[in-house]
Amino acid sequence: MKLAAAALAGALLLGACSSAAEPADPAADAADLLPGPSYEKYVALGDSFTAAPLVPTTDLADGCLRSDGNYPSLVAAELDVAELVDVSCSGADTRDLQRRQRTVGDATVPPQLRALDRDTDLVTLGIGGNDFDLFATLVQTCSSLGADDPAGSPCATELEGRGVDLVARTERIGARVESAVERIRRRAPEADVVLVGYPRIAPESGRCQALPFAEGDYAFGAEVSRALNAALEDAAGRAGAGFVDMHAASEGHDVCSDDAWVNGHRTVRGEALAFHPFAAGMEAVAAEVIATLG
Repeated sequence: MKLAAAALAGALLLGACSSAAEPADPAADAADLLPGPSYEKYVALGDSFTAAPLVPTTDLADGCLRSDGNYPSLVAAELDVAELVDVSCSGADTRDLQRRQRTVGDATVPPQLRALDRDTDLVTLGIGGNDFDLFATLVQTCSSLGADDPAGSPCATELEGRGVDLVARTERIGARVESAVERIRRRAPEADVVLVGYPRIAPESGRCQALPFAEGDYAFGAEVSRALNAALEDAAGRAGAGFVDMHAASEGHDVCSDDAWVNGHRTVRGEALAFHPFAAGMEAVAAEVIATLG
């Protein structure tokens, strides 16, 4: 997610192009699933929840911070896909599917939809959280105000006072994503298209140091997450795409859980950028994608 430019710059400073950690096992969570269909060309589109910075080995060359342990790599390995074209890029929103995206400094990358052609037979899309600064507004505002009124809901109150309705923004995001799926179908008419939702970040209740929200803002964060996932599911239904409901799948795996699939506010070198997925989260998404295809 485009949570902060400083987070991406911090990843570059970490020099996270390699790690001593063992690479994720592509079959870890999907070993017991029946084999899926056979694919020749798989194109992965999306933002940093697809790119998965620092999980564990990250390509820094174009500024997209794309990991070789992300779920497209795991899905491609598990299904023995002949060709994987992964153009997911940290910071992307739906507009970057059709325009050049600025990444780090003066670097740019081509529109993601250019990777599609009539030979493409599988497409996954994980995008929307950066549109209208949804997640950045939520995480930055709630984290910065958490200490002001730890027992209250200063983030929800502040945004309401500014006339910012994050739940309403999710409906507009859903419409954008629906249009994106329609464009994908025009470029790759024979492809299976799967839209991937986002895992939970905030728990419904409780508090933890990894997510420095005020107590009442956890429920607010969870509400925004639910709304976004519902909007994406509706978009997939309207556009005729498959949908991976990672909100449901990640129950019990929020940032505050003992088995978190998403990192908290501190970047962990070789594991995950702040507020981004761990390897366990990527393995879980890969398993859900394969189950959806199968």
